[in-house]
Amino acid sequence: MTDLPGLDLDRLGTYLEDSVPGLVGGPLTGSVIPGGRSNLTYDVTDGETHVVVRRPPLGHVLATAHDMRREFTVINALGSTNVPVPHAYVLCEDTDVIGSPFYVMSKAEGRALRRAGELEELGPERTADIAGLLIDTLADLHAVDPASVGLEEFGRPQGYLERQVRRWTKQAEASKSRDLAGYEELRDFLGTHVPTHSDATIVHGDYRLDNVLVDTSPDGKDAITAVLDWEMATLGDPLSDIALTIVYQEMGRSTRNNAVADATAAPGYPTVDEVLERYSSRSGRDVSTMGFHLALGYFKLAIITEGIHYRYTQGQTVGDGFSRMGAATEPLIAAGLASART
Repeated sequence: MTDLPGLDLDRLGTYLEDSVPGLVGGPLTGSVIPGGRSNLTYDVTDGETHVVVRRPPLGHVLATAHDMRREFTVINALGSTNVPVPHAYVLCEDTDVIGSPFYVMSKAEGRALRRAGELEELGPERTADIAGLLIDTLADLHAVDPASVGLEEFGRPQGYLERQVRRWTKQAEASKSRDLAGYEELRDFLGTHVPTHSDATIVHGDYRLDNVLVDTSPDGKDAITAVLDWEMATLGDPLSDIALTIVYQEMGRSTRNNAVADATAAPGYPTVDEVLERYSSRSGRDVSTMGFHLALGYFKLAIITEGIHYRYTQGQTVGDGFSRMGAATEPLIAAGLASART
């Protein structure tokens, strides 16, 4: 397409000619890449070279460079590590170019695996291997010394977990439109059981299988080619990252509808204990006291699903599966309480 919502390809082409000479040439075409948490992603090409452009969503109330700078900064910094990320070409904070800040990165090869059937066609052994690679990559991210890649000021690790509890509690109160069994108990547990000490590493903040690209080559030598969607990245507690990954994994197994990625329900995908053992072995971290972190992860996802449910009831969300999202909130809260009691 030559006419994309939120991206003027002519203006982009002129900007890239000046800012990154030789990257692309000639008229540009492109398409919107589906997925991602909120920011818009485009595949842009001159017919030979493909690049990916990221910008805030249309109608973004605060069209600042904050999210774009955050994503670009972490991707650019991790380019020198063994964490697979696209090459970051340029960050543009001049809103006169396309109407918002944006950045351009290389297009990584691979598939975002979202549905169980996509893994089932590969078989249980490759499914287990891909899940293992997912966990190893997260452990490798957590092993990166932030100062060694210039990210020592990327976040405020002190008080990270307290801020997470406050943030998600505030969001819960803003979207809560009905009584939810166990909500107050889980909220109060989180507010009174924040660990007094935690490690500080680079955390992704939304790490799950469909936020990475996987090269599922015909020879069976699968590899993760890129970790994507860094808009929640910061410095924080690494156990919160692996916990949320597990929560997404378990939700995918229990909530089978088109609005939820269910690839983790495929035969061969490891259990929670197997995931934690793999992560602990790779990272060297003690995962014996994950109760709070898992409870927080379930609380986050419960609030997200309740927000989707609320928007659906207000006629603000359309698409398959959203009518059933509200049914997932209380089971997620119950799972959070079960984790809290371990």
